[in-house]
Amino acid sequence: MSFIWLTALWSLAALPLMVLGYVMLLRRQKRAAVRYPNLALVKGAMGAARWRRHVPPVLFFLAVAVILLAAARPQAFVTLPSQRSTLVLAMDVSGSMQAQDVAPNRITAAQAAAKAFVEQQPPDVRLGLVAYAGAAMLVQPPTFERTEILAAIARFTTQRGTNIGGGLLTSLEALFPDADFSDLQRGRDFRDRGSYGINALNSPRGPLGGAPLGSAPAPEKKEAFVPVAPGSYKNAAIILMTDGQATTGPNPVEAARRAAQRGVRVYTVGFGSPNGTLTTFDGFSMRVQLDEEVLKEIADITRGAYFRAETAAELTKVYQSLNAQTVLETTRTEITALFAAGAAALLLVAGVLSFLWFGRMF
Repeated sequence: MSFIWLTALWSLAALPLMVLGYVMLLRRQKRAAVRYPNLALVKGAMGAARWRRHVPPVLFFLAVAVILLAAARPQAFVTLPSQRSTLVLAMDVSGSMQAQDVAPNRITAAQAAAKAFVEQQPPDVRLGLVAYAGAAMLVQPPTFERTEILAAIARFTTQRGTNIGGGLLTSLEALFPDADFSDLQRGRDFRDRGSYGINALNSPRGPLGGAPLGSAPAPEKKEAFVPVAPGSYKNAAIILMTDGQATTGPNPVEAARRAAQRGVRVYTVGFGSPNGTLTTFDGFSMRVQLDEEVLKEIADITRGAYFRAETAAELTKVYQSLNAQTVLETTRTEITALFAAGAAALLLVAGVLSFLWFGRMF
């Protein structure tokens, strides 16, 4: 536990003075009793009332101590329902997802796990869906309609390439439609293999980002944007699943930094083994190997978390744990109100006991 106003804790120095004053009051009452002896009073003081007389003052003392602590505005880590209202699933549909090391194949297992995850979400959470291979596409904008998301997942088909950075940027565009990520989208492939960003080849500006001769340049999107602390955006999160490593598109780490600048957490899921497996796609044999380091870095930069699953059952468990993380979140929360309520309860109990036992309030 911590306190926002630490200087207010100096007020606790008044507590020993209160104890000293109470002790002096008891001594004065004792001297008065000896000066004017009364057998009935002595007998009553020796009975049950002897300890009862101290209970209300002790409760009052505790209530004052709690109030003084509340004045310092205490904070604690509390697990509360998340405020997130939008989740975007970014799913890898590259050719490697046809690998049959997971029965019947990876793409089918991933679809089943994703569908189960969607069905478990609260009705007030919007869900968006991004699919990426060599290119990334917003399959379903964020919506409350679960049937549309489930139908979109069922229609997945695999393609060549793995554009992890593009999948991240497309997910960010779904969350921030007015944002401008064109500098990364139209940039050359981060591995310098001659390919381009997720929208470059289909852009009216051409694959290099230039405008055709005789045409006016397209207006650039403008947005007054100020970076925020990573993980501070509570209204949305991205869950990115892949079974391989980036082969084209913008640098995934740079895309993760864009998410971090907007405070969006990215939870990464690695499906498969870091040792890799052999599979065939379009008549070509390829080795699929999971790039855990990049996925861990993406999660670390955005204050998310990384999960790995090697089987269909493990992938389902990962999505279940992600459901818990996105619905409940442990955050540092001010608990002054709890302290104030506790102090009020102590004062109430002290007053009631004093009235019942002695016919007076304190």
